[in-house]
Amino acid sequence: MNKSDLDRNAQMLRGTLARRGYMRWWHSFVGIEESTGRSRTFFVEYFIINPALGGEHPILGLHPYFKKRGMKPSYVMIKAGVFPVGAADSVAAVDVSEAFDAFDPSSKQLHAFYPISSLKATGRPLVMQIGDCFYSENRIRGLVDVTEKEARHRSLMTDEGYMEWDLEVHKAVSCHTGSLSGTLFTALRALNSFWHAEGIRTFYQGQVILDGKLYRVDPESCCGYADKHWGRSYNHPWLQLSSGSISSQRTGRELKHSAFAVDGCCSRFFFFPLKRRLMIQLSYTGEDFEFFFARPGSFSRFRWKIKETNKRFIWHIRAQNKDALIKISGCCRKEFMTSLRYETPDGTNPAHPPMGGGAGFGTIQIFRRTSAGNQLIDTLSFDNALFEYGSRMP
Repeated sequence: MNKSDLDRNAQMLRGTLARRGYMRWWHSFVGIEESTGRSRTFFVEYFIINPALGGEHPILGLHPYFKKRGMKPSYVMIKAGVFPVGAADSVAAVDVSEAFDAFDPSSKQLHAFYPISSLKATGRPLVMQIGDCFYSENRIRGLVDVTEKEARHRSLMTDEGYMEWDLEVHKAVSCHTGSLSGTLFTALRALNSFWHAEGIRTFYQGQVILDGKLYRVDPESCCGYADKHWGRSYNHPWLQLSSGSISSQRTGRELKHSAFAVDGCCSRFFFFPLKRRLMIQLSYTGEDFEFFFARPGSFSRFRWKIKETNKRFIWHIRAQNKDALIKISGCCRKEFMTSLRYETPDGTNPAHPPMGGGAGFGTIQIFRRTSAGNQLIDTLSFDNALFEYGSRMP
């Protein structure tokens, strides 16, 4: 449901999850280069892993020194970067090859590591200070500077470069998953990874400096998104899809305060994995359509398929509850995606890390279920969609 929950967004890992678990606060948005007018999709993430094992120095699980001693990772990581292409609406509107030529295809993924002891955090609403980096519900700022020498170290999982950001944040539409990410489900470890999206439609304003180039971020064009994941391990498959850049084919107008988000989840009964499921919210002109597999009074059914070809990912998703049915179709070309680098709470490197991009596009059909049959409400077109997919995460 479209319900803000700053307590859930602020919640830190407790108990066994603090010794074997992770948290990630993700932000993505479009910026426009001041000198050329080109668009790029940026991301900033505040990532914490195994906080109860930490101390005065970051412990990198992939580093030979710590790996030899069997030490699990424990650190705060600031991830900042840019996807290979910016404005997906151009990709959807013109020939893909022309769109690709119009943008800088290079991607960048920069990491800065801090010890757990450097984390200074307040309660609710959450405020974090980590070195030069700052997080709050209405502002994020910081910088990551990686030298060529540092980028050679495989344990850092980073490229070379410099990125600085200072952004005001307004989270306008939320996705609250109810009991699925509540205290009981978390205590039972009923999911591999839990999800709360405080800002499936987020407005950012400010600037980004990437390798000396200035980018302006404007609320009207930022296509912003913000969420949080936490848990014992990453979902397999890892699936995430969202967009706040939506137009109605019925009216021909852009829907300023509509958004949708899809998140894959791997449910468990004690130690036994169950069928892989989805959580979906579509906020459409003030009305929320919710599809959660275990929501009391609104049990939902899903059929979904992600097809991977040599050049793209293609998705078809069908979800229904007692009141509504939606069909989501679209794709994202691999040229516009990059491999997102993480290590697991166990200190291993995923053999098939998730790929992510900000240039997905497609359509959504919304039907009202009535006694007379399914009645089409609207067909929506979306672009600038955040898409992350990892088929075989550990």
